[in-house]
Formats: sequence, structure tokens, C-alpha cells
Amino acid sequence: MKQFGGTATFIDRDDINTDEIIPAKYLTEITKQALKPHLLEDLHLEDGSFDPRSEEIEKASVLVTRSNFGCGSSREHAVWALEVNNITVVIASSFARIFRQNMFNCGILAVELPDRELDRLFALVPEVQINVDLDREELIATDGRGSEIKCSFSLNPFDRELVAAGGWLAYADEKY
Repeated sequence: MKQFGGTATFIDRDDINTDEIIPAKYLTEITKQALKPHLLEDLHLEDGSFDPRSEEIEKASVLVTRSNFGCGSSREHAVWALEVNNITVVIASSFARIFRQNMFNCGILAVELPDRELDRLFALVPEVQINVDLDREELIATDGRGSEIKCSFSLNPFDRELVAAGGWLAYADEKY
């Protein structure tokens, strides 16, 4: 089974859209790998707290954000940009419906948590590790100071199977 979790990076904003995840000018690329250096390059926060070129995003395998992640166009390229950058988990209070399903189809875990749980995770910043137990539907976040937070989430059984298999193609290879 695919492993989920690792170093987390935090983006404290709602409504991060697919054009900010991967700008439309890169939609003509013919490989997923060509999208890799452009992940989140058009995302700018008013307070300047996020730099898409930082070492933090390069090391991350978990992205924690706020509500309505992946809104905008339904293009799958935005999920592919996460995939080729080794993002295995995105945690938010909500996702755009099609984007969320595209994540599962590509084997990326979309975890929805209530705002109060997200606030607890954001309080751990910086240097947060998040590990996910998919079978238990639980995540454990730890920081460098020894603080630990456990959160439960739920997935429907089919989405859990898709993600556990590594996405739709791997799932189909297993089942058909």
C-alpha cells in the first residue's frame, strides 16, 4: 500500500484555484514532469508568507491549507503538478468537487477536516511532520517541540481503495 505523509507545508488561504496550482500557460506541456518546477508559482499571499521557490515546498509531501482548495477549472494538470512534486496528502476544510475526485484518481489523499482542527495544525508551524494511517482514517501531526495532534477523517470505501492502490490506473490493474 502507498504511504501517506511526511513533511508538511502550510498555506494559510482559502480558495486556492487551479490556475494558482499550475498556471494555464503550462497546459501545453506533454509530460507531467514538465509541470514540476511550476507548482504554485503564481500563488501570492498578501502577507508574503509563502514562496513557491522555497526549500520548504520542495521538501513537502503534505500540503495543509484552508477551504475550497482546487476551485476554478476542472483541469487534471493541477493534480498532476502535485503528483510530480511528491505531494501525497492535501489537508483542507473543503475541496472543489471535481478536483478532489481527480486527486483520488491520481492516488493523492484529500483529507477534509473542520476549521477548528485546521487551526490546531496551523498552530504547530514550523517543522511539522504528518503521518496518515489510511486504514484507521487518522492522522498524527508532530512538531519539533514534541507537540502532537491526532485528527480523524473519513473517506467513502471506494475513494479509500483508489488512494490505497495508488490511483485509478493502479486500482483498475488490481481489480480487472
